[in-house]
Amino acid sequence: MTWTVLVQIFLCALFGMTLAQNLYLESMVFIPTTFTVAIVNLIPVFTFILAVCFRQEKLGLRSLQGIAKLAGTLVGIGGAMLFVFYKGITINVWHHTGLLAMPQSSTSSSNPHHSNGYALGTALALLSCLSSSAWLIIQGKLSKTYPCPLSNTALMSVMGTVQCVVYALSTERDWSQWKLGWNIRLLGVFYAGILGSGVVVFLTTWCVNMRGPLFVASFSPVLLVLVAIFCSLLLGEKLYLGSFLGGFLIICGLYLVIWGKSIEMRKMTQVEPMETPRPSEAQTIEIVSTTPMPIHSSTSRG
Repeated sequence: MTWTVLVQIFLCALFGMTLAQNLYLESMVFIPTTFTVAIVNLIPVFTFILAVCFRQEKLGLRSLQGIAKLAGTLVGIGGAMLFVFYKGITINVWHHTGLLAMPQSSTSSSNPHHSNGYALGTALALLSCLSSSAWLIIQGKLSKTYPCPLSNTALMSVMGTVQCVVYALSTERDWSQWKLGWNIRLLGVFYAGILGSGVVVFLTTWCVNMRGPLFVASFSPVLLVLVAIFCSLLLGEKLYLGSFLGGFLIICGLYLVIWGKSIEMRKMTQVEPMETPRPSEAQTIEIVSTTPMPIHSSTSRG
C-alpha cells in the first residue's frame, strides 16, 4: 500500500460514488427521468474515448476486434435511444402485479424545476456520465498496481462515505430530511448501501481487473432492459414494441463488444513469449569431481 494507491482509491471514491451518484440524482430534479436515463447510456461512449486517450484500449479500426468493439458500442447506444424514445404498440407479456405501484395523483405533480432547468439538468447528467467513465478508467489503472478487489472496495466505501457526508452537510440544511422511519426510505438506504455501494462496486472492480473498463461500461445499457422488466412486474408499467426492439439491439451490441474483447484477449495470450526453454535447446552440463582418487602401489616388499 503506497500513497499513490491511496490517492487513486480516493479518486475512485470521488468520481465513482460521490460525484456520479449525487450528480445523477440532482439531474433528476431538473429533467424528466426518461431523458436522464437516455443520457446515462452515453457512459460507454465516454469510457471508450477516455480509454483510447489513456491507452487502455486500442482503437484498431483496421483490425476485426477494433471494428467489433466500436460497432458494438454504437449499436448498444442506438438500441438504448430506441428503447427510450420509441414506444409503438403495447405488448402484454404477463399480468401486471403492481406491488409497488404509486397512485396517479402522486406522479402527476411534476417538479417546478422541470420547466426551466433542462440545460442545468442535462449538464449534471453529462457530468455524472463523465464521472462514472473516469472512475472506470482510474480503476483500470489501479488494478495493475493494487489487484485486491475486496480491500479496494472497503477503502473506497469508507472514503466515499466521508465525501458524501461532507456533500450532504453542505447542500441539505433541512434536518427533517435526515430522519429515517420504518418506510420505503429506510429500505432504499439499506438497498443502496448493501447492493448499490457494496456488491455492485465490488463486482465492478473485479470485472475491471479481469476485462478492462470498456467491457464493464458496455453493460450499462442492459440496465434499461432490467428496469423495464421490474417496472412492468412491480409498478404495473406497460411494455411497448420499442422496448423489445431496443432491448434486442442492446443485446446485439453487447455481444459484439464481448466478441471483440475475446478476440483481443486471445491474440494477447498468443503474443506472450514462452519463458520455458525448448527440449532441443537444453544444454548438457558436465560435472567434474575434484575429490582425489586413491593410488594403489604395485611395488612388492623386499
